[in-house]
Parts: sequence; structure tokens; C-alpha cells
Amino acid sequence: MARMTIDQLQIFLAVAQHMHFTRAAEELYITQPSVSAAIQSLEEQYAVKLFNRIGRRIELTLAGKILQVEAQKILTQVELTERGLRELNDLRRGELKLGVSQTIGNYWLPHFISLFKQEYPDISVDCTLGNTTEISEGTVTGLFDLSLVEGEVEQSVLALLEQKIVGGDCLQIVVGQSHPWFGQMAIEVTELTNTAWVMREKGSGTRQQFEQVLRQWGIEPTELNVILEMKSGDMVKAAVESGVGAAAISNLIITKELLLDMLRCIQVTGIARNTNDINLLSRSFFLLKHRERFQTRISQVFEQLVLSVGSVK
Repeated sequence: MARMTIDQLQIFLAVAQHMHFTRAAEELYITQPSVSAAIQSLEEQYAVKLFNRIGRRIELTLAGKILQVEAQKILTQVELTERGLRELNDLRRGELKLGVSQTIGNYWLPHFISLFKQEYPDISVDCTLGNTTEISEGTVTGLFDLSLVEGEVEQSVLALLEQKIVGGDCLQIVVGQSHPWFGQMAIEVTELTNTAWVMREKGSGTRQQFEQVLRQWGIEPTELNVILEMKSGDMVKAAVESGVGAAAISNLIITKELLLDMLRCIQVTGIARNTNDINLLSRSFFLLKHRERFQTRISQVFEQLVLSVGSVK
């Protein structure tokens, strides 16, 4: 009995994407009869219907939907295998797909990408920014070769990933020049609930960390008067500079603003301290990779670069 081929799966996925035989043929640069023959062969081989023909349109059957999911997995693995074989040529070509949370991607990672490109100029680096939840989930599904996040990864997701510490930063509570706290330098912990706050969106590592710290200080996050939620640290910083409220933000983001006295860090007093909470606002940066997915040679080299340079920064 003949077995399904990669070409058949590619043709099937093209038809499933376009829901049209002719458009699939045009995308693949083959004839429409060749597309029809490939689909018919699959249906006859396995005695199933992959598409229902309804008038001039088609729709996936249950068997077609199952094959669509599995075929995509197979072709993704084939693509990874082909990439791995091509990279045997001394890392002179290839692609590195990175998933990176906002703070790391904008302020910490560019140095490492620069070092990598100096050594391997012909390897392209595709970097996708998102919050910790988005990036960790993308690592599980295979969107990224490696990921870097600063937030806590959900245990159900982390069970499928390897996690290594590669760096870190520290959150600072900051206000702009027009805020009443600007001239105080320090405030009592009980005052945190008496001002407006600008926060990152849910799923952000920065927000996760700050909310954990608040609970350690005896404050539930819901007690804060959150008037704005932003998708990036830069947006949070801009809002606070304009005098909207206070925010907890990475020290990596505000170096220039502190030097120019556009923002000011506020210390929190009145906290019952012990050896476990002195560095509550400090946090680690984590490198994530899938436990079972094929790791290209390119991703292995980049991982070693981040681990070696990050450990001495």
C-alpha cells in the first residue's frame, strides 16, 4: 500500500487554507488537476472524505480537520530537520527565532544579538516581543527556538520547558515631577493605596512581580487605584512622566529619565523586613526552551552566548 507523501500533505494544507483547489494550485505552482489527483489519492488510500463538495465551494470534514492538525505538525518537524541539516555548513546560513518579553527585548537583549551578528552575520534573527504568558505559550507550540522572559511561567506550561537564569533587573517605584511624592523620596507602605497607578497588562512579568511584592507587604493588588493598563514599559514610563500616577518599572528602562530628573524613585518604608524580603523587587531573567523539540545548532550557539556573557554582566 502506498504511503502519504510530504507533497500530498503540502497540497492538502494549501487546499485547506484557501478552501479552493485552483488557488492552492496557483500557490504551489502546479496544475489544478494535480491538486485534485493528490486529494483524491489520499481519500482513496484511507477510505475517508477530506472535503465536502457543496455546490461550488468545499469544506473540511472531520477527517480533514484531523489531518490538517497532524499534517501541520509533520511539516513543521520536516522544516526543523531541514534547517538542522543546512546548518552543518559552519553556521553560514539559517534563522534564529526568538520570543522575548518586553523589557528584555527592548533593553537587555540587543547587546547579545549584536554580539551574535558580529560572529554570524549571515544568520537572520527573528525576534518577537510579547508578555511573559504569550512568549512562554509560544515556546510550547514551537513558534520560537528560544525565549527570554522575566515573569513567572505557569506550572502547566513550565512542565514542558527547560528554564535557566541568564540575568536580572530590579523594579523601581517611580513618579513624575508633578506627582505629590516627587519631593518626598520615601513614603509609608500604607500610602501606596492613596494614589493612582499605571500598570502593565495582565500576563506581564513586571505586573506579576509587583503584585507578589504587594502581597508580601500586606497589600492586595485590588486595593490599588489602577487607572491605566499598558502593553509596554515605555508606555507606562511615558504616562508616569506626564504625571498620571505612580508605577513599578524596571530600572533598565528609566536610566536616562532618572539622570535628567524627569522621574524619581520612591523608597517604601514601614515594612516588616526579614532576610527573605530585602530584595523583593529584584527579579531574574529566564531562558526557556522546549524539553523535547529539536534544538538547532544556531539556537545552541546563541544559548551558550547568553549564558556565558550574561553570567559576567
